[in-house]
Amino acid sequence: MATRATDTGTNQSVERAVSVLRALDSGRAELRVSDVAELTGLGSSTTSRLLSTLERLDMVERDPVSNLYRLSLGILPLATTAANRHPVHRAARMVLQDLAARTGLGANVAVRRGTELMFLCNFEGTRAPKSYTQAGHTAPLHATSIGKCLLTGLTPKERRRLLPEPLAAHTDYTTTSHELLDTELDSVRRSGYATEAEERALGRASLAAPVRDASGDVVAAISLWGPTSLLGEHGADTEGQRQALTREVIEAADAISQALGAL
Repeated sequence: MATRATDTGTNQSVERAVSVLRALDSGRAELRVSDVAELTGLGSSTTSRLLSTLERLDMVERDPVSNLYRLSLGILPLATTAANRHPVHRAARMVLQDLAARTGLGANVAVRRGTELMFLCNFEGTRAPKSYTQAGHTAPLHATSIGKCLLTGLTPKERRRLLPEPLAAHTDYTTTSHELLDTELDSVRRSGYATEAEERALGRASLAAPVRDASGDVVAAISLWGPTSLLGEHGADTEGQRQALTREVIEAADAISQALGAL
């Protein structure tokens, strides 16, 4: 994940510091200086100096026993402010909280950030108590129901430019060709919702609906997720239950869209 400055208009020190912070969000709770250096492509001495500076600024902290580095809570106010000021987050938070409580399933809202989706907030339900997503986490667009909703805002040409083929396979059930994805997205547009079963991870399924702004553009999407025993194609006890969950997620997405000014 080398992030050396290549643009004369970029402040190299700032770019390097940000690359260090991102390295500490790479999935492992704590990292050695050498780990951060490897992830960023920076030299060990440069990495050590940057970590020391960021530690003084309370952006990172060092375990006094292991000497391993991790992100500091000092970064939390900045991240929280960014999320709370996002219009989709403000419009979706209470709607999703109620949705998770009513259905017992996990409820998420996400926006597209480049080639991935980013979750803005999530809530756990009693029937899906273990959360696999957190605010700020990213996920593939083509292998999730929420991502498929976001992709409906792009043309087939734009999707191919954004996501090179073959699309990454996360399980044996992942859609890996744009031709098949096009067919799925046509169905999403007609029905107003998307489904996914074990395309990103085995044992999990989800259904989602797009969120639109005042211009009618797809700016976000929300999803309900849970085990395939509840949300898989044959998971709901009755087809009526599955249809009820579909109505729930569509109505919740519509409520958020209206809060954003959509007609």
